[in-house]
Amino acid sequence: MKPIDAAVLLPLYDWPDDEPGLVFTERRADMRRHAGEISFPGGRPDPADADLRATALREAEEEIGLDPAAVELAEKLPPTNTFVTGYRIHPFVGRVPHPRELDLRPNPEEVETLLTFSLEALRDGYAMRRLVRRGVPIHTPTYEVEGHLIWGATARILGDLLERLP
Repeated sequence: MKPIDAAVLLPLYDWPDDEPGLVFTERRADMRRHAGEISFPGGRPDPADADLRATALREAEEEIGLDPAAVELAEKLPPTNTFVTGYRIHPFVGRVPHPRELDLRPNPEEVETLLTFSLEALRDGYAMRRLVRRGVPIHTPTYEVEGHLIWGATARILGDLLERLP
């Protein structure tokens, strides 16, 4: 099966000053795919998207109300595949103002809530864990912050970003 391309934006705020962090979404529990999971805003390309960067920016605007003009695109990270749903996710790091300076609004059709976590809290919350998903045990990198568990492709993308940042 050929992977399905998708793009996500990693909204990085206060970098490199102050207490840098990232904006995540918690997906609605009734979504067909990745229900209730913590993720970065993103999705599949639309025919009108010029490229996957445009997809990441459009999806961030649709899902959390992030104005593309407020995003300074930085680096593109290597693609990450999902194992069960068959996506190849292309992550783009975007520097943004602190969320309190933005008018972010979660799209109630897709997003349960917005989450912001400092890079320090994310690093402190890292652990390899044994999870059982769809009856299959997996040993995977995870990040637990304030009772929220980040795992799967989002955790792998996050780990790649944290390895690149000082």
